[in-house]
Amino acid sequence: MNRLSWFNTVSLTLGFAFLYIPMVILIIFSFNESKLVTVWGGFSAKWYGELLQNESFLQAAWVTLKVAVLSSTLATVLGTMAAYVLVRGGRFLGRTLFSGMIYAPLVMPEVITGLSLLLLFIGIGLDRGVMTIVLAHTTFAMCYVSVVVSSRLITFDRSLEEAALDLGCSQAEAFRLVTLPIIAPAVISGWLLAFTLSLDDLVIASFTAGPSATTLPIKIFSAVRLGVSPEINALSTIMIGIVTVGVVTASLVTKRQMVRQRRDEQNAERS
Repeated sequence: MNRLSWFNTVSLTLGFAFLYIPMVILIIFSFNESKLVTVWGGFSAKWYGELLQNESFLQAAWVTLKVAVLSSTLATVLGTMAAYVLVRGGRFLGRTLFSGMIYAPLVMPEVITGLSLLLLFIGIGLDRGVMTIVLAHTTFAMCYVSVVVSSRLITFDRSLEEAALDLGCSQAEAFRLVTLPIIAPAVISGWLLAFTLSLDDLVIASFTAGPSATTLPIKIFSAVRLGVSPEINALSTIMIGIVTVGVVTASLVTKRQMVRQRRDEQNAERS
């Protein structure tokens, strides 16, 4: 077993400190009694109560959560389908163009993506609101899902599908009963990635959101320009907690599925 050198240890420590110390400071100051976020005035949770009474933040949070769930679900379905076509479709007419269209949003600046979607929605006469944000987030999030699922499908043992086909399953049944349960960890990871991207997006949402639909990042950005308030610290702490719980839960579920899959494969080899 290779031991960590002092250089690697120091590098990891500084890297994690750079990433997480600001979050820890933010969480600590969310319990600050003082209204001045840079002056510690004692421990208090009153700003969480103030946040729960702020209708504008609660409405923006509800819009953000609704958009994130809808767009990540659509992106997962479409991204999984695109990944399956790219990996299993072989060489077909237009494959290069299709592959380029899938991966282009990964490197396209968000300003260009948001502006092009804005012009599209204006051109077709679609009023900006929750639906336009969902469509915009689905457009770029499905590319990330496709990459994650494709990496799993490439290493997938196709003999399992062939065995299911030999036993009388159709292509759709083989995918539903054999392929999908095995690649489920990658699909779940893709959904979580799409959910996080949607939850965090500011640039594209600012182009595609209308007066009737303001997401939480837009609301926070607008409020921060006037100065950071303790309510924003409390809101950010809640978001960190939700994301942490979601990541830990998904990791435990994925690990359990992988252990179960490994155990099933071992039982199949023994039999």
